[in-house]
Amino acid sequence: MNKDYSLWLIATLVAYLTVLSNLGSTLLASPSRPNVLLILSDDHSAPHVSCYGNANTTQFNITPNLQKFAEQGMRFDRAYTSAPQCSPSRISIFACRSPVGLGVTRFAQPPRPDVRFFTDVLRENGYWVGLDGRHQHLDGRVREAEHIDKALREAGMQSLDDRFDHFVRSAGTKKDDLLRVGDRVNSALDKVPPGQPFFLYFGFNQPHRKFPLKYDGIEPGKLVLPADWPDLPEVRIDYARYLAAVREMDHGFGQIMKVLNSRGLKANTLVIFMGDNGEALLRGKGTLFDRGTHVPLIIRWPNRVAANSNSASLICGTDLGPTILSACGMSPLEEMTGVSFFKQLLGDNNSVRQYVFAERGWHWGPITRTDGLDFSRSVTSARYRYIYNALPQRTYTPVDMPRTEAWLAIKSAHAARNLSPLHDRLYFQNPRPIVELYDLQNDPLEVNNLAGTKSLADIEQTLRQQLEAWMIREQDFLPLPTHALQNGE
Repeated sequence: MNKDYSLWLIATLVAYLTVLSNLGSTLLASPSRPNVLLILSDDHSAPHVSCYGNANTTQFNITPNLQKFAEQGMRFDRAYTSAPQCSPSRISIFACRSPVGLGVTRFAQPPRPDVRFFTDVLRENGYWVGLDGRHQHLDGRVREAEHIDKALREAGMQSLDDRFDHFVRSAGTKKDDLLRVGDRVNSALDKVPPGQPFFLYFGFNQPHRKFPLKYDGIEPGKLVLPADWPDLPEVRIDYARYLAAVREMDHGFGQIMKVLNSRGLKANTLVIFMGDNGEALLRGKGTLFDRGTHVPLIIRWPNRVAANSNSASLICGTDLGPTILSACGMSPLEEMTGVSFFKQLLGDNNSVRQYVFAERGWHWGPITRTDGLDFSRSVTSARYRYIYNALPQRTYTPVDMPRTEAWLAIKSAHAARNLSPLHDRLYFQNPRPIVELYDLQNDPLEVNNLAGTKSLADIEQTLRQQLEAWMIREQDFLPLPTHALQNGE
């Protein structure tokens, strides 16, 4: 080999490596180490994406971007969060453990400093990890009393700056912020070193209250209301404003997808969209009914996950981390109780779970009503849901709704004896039953409590025992249902 040829070969190789370096993670990431983008909406129940067949989102074209996204990936029809509240559910997602086991059932209580996230595992194995948008109290509230913040700092519970390569402390995405969602994601991705795979979380504020005052193009009179809601004008307007918030979030989601496409990242990026907990509407957020914990989950991974597919597997929010780690060629930590559904994501029809569990603790609000304090637990199987209410004499009040025109109108109708017997019972029964059992197949709105039905005695006993075994494993502080029932109401 002559000297000139050797110099040419070296120069060519250097130029080639420089080009590869400048291409960044897109081409260098292997299929076994994909980029990962996790997007959470806030207070968003499963029906409110058009791919789930909701008439209102379809007739008013509320979620065109998520509809397109679902056509490119897999829709999960039975995904649940571990709590009907933002803070416990999100901490549970990152730690891959239940809020009860983590000791984070109280609103805005961060986990202990020794609790590890699945993102810690990714980072230790060469991933760049970022956190942007509404992180929703993963290390406490954005603004807190100084003595509380001081206690959190001294206890080592405010550590997000140290455990993420990119972290923006933010209350979320208000309407003006939505105009800059694409810029925010672009800015975060600019920080990813060339050749390094990334994990990026982005949290929307929408459709959390406060809803937009305007709901242009959504006609309240044409909305289809679920039968467990009183059909009042104020309820219809409140619902229209909620859908307007969902529409805003969908627009922001579309901006993020454009960023991925423009940067050439679509091919090897695993994108997960999920709701953090149920909608802040009637019998939703703050309850363990379906609208409180049943959330949308849609996942796209080109050439790995079948397009326009769906799964009926039971999924819990704690399962996201183990699944992401599996997709990236890693194993979850021993203490993580979530279960990977990676095989189901690739098309296996066998569910890895028989049951999903959820809990409810203190939320931001008074301790005398359910919007502030309620202690309840639930177990959901393929067909049934069992709910245990440890504080049955709490008066039901919907979370984030006590001062809304919708709830005030319902209370006025109740006082004037203008509500139907069904709605009177659903919203104003006191005490509530200690145990509730629902057949989700025949009663999806959960209006007929079957607890105590002789023909379902075996099913009720099985679910109660499953819930009690879970409470024992998680070292729950509540009395077991068996003990509560033995001691009478």
